[in-house]
Amino acid sequence: MLENPELQFKVPSVLEDPSIKAIARVYASALLDAQGDSSGEQRIAEYQSFIEDVLNANPQFEAILFSRTVSVEEKTGIIDRVVSSQASEIFNHFLKVVASHDRLDLLRVIYDVAVDLEEKKSGKVRVIVRAAAPISEEKLAHIRQQLKDILSADPVLQVETDTSLIGGIVIQVGDTVYDSSLKNRLGQLQSQLRQRYVHEIQSGRDRFSNPEGS
Repeated sequence: MLENPELQFKVPSVLEDPSIKAIARVYASALLDAQGDSSGEQRIAEYQSFIEDVLNANPQFEAILFSRTVSVEEKTGIIDRVVSSQASEIFNHFLKVVASHDRLDLLRVIYDVAVDLEEKKSGKVRVIVRAAAPISEEKLAHIRQQLKDILSADPVLQVETDTSLIGGIVIQVGDTVYDSSLKNRLGQLQSQLRQRYVHEIQSGRDRFSNPEGS
């Protein structure tokens, strides 16, 4: 069954269904709050290793776990045979709980939510920084310090390069986006010009429809 190349799966997106994040939060909280000797940081590290060393390295294995055509019993059996001997008791139990509810397709989303929860608990805030070109370490240090002063928390920067921005940077904290890119400024200018053009046309219509002296 592990050799089957026909298995198809789709990772759910929070953009397509915002409720997915709420569901993922339930599982993420259960993992981080479970009784045990390991810390939240250690559980996140084990989860990250599972994502990178197991799922990313074995696409067919991921396809089987995420597939809707494979039964819950089969998935639980696969976890027992392949993962249990390598995973901690807490993480192994977590995987089986997610499998029993047939939500293994949310594993990547749950991981992202768990990381966010653990960072907030540690007084950290995830900040996405997008720029048209790579940002120097000196500038990143400056951005990090400014954000630390504004947020009163330790920002964890996730830096991404987006050539479509043309210039400037975009900073996203949670659902709030601060856009100082040239692309955004051009878009604002275009919108302002369009509104002015529409206003001028409407004003001209008003003058013609209401001529003086009529």
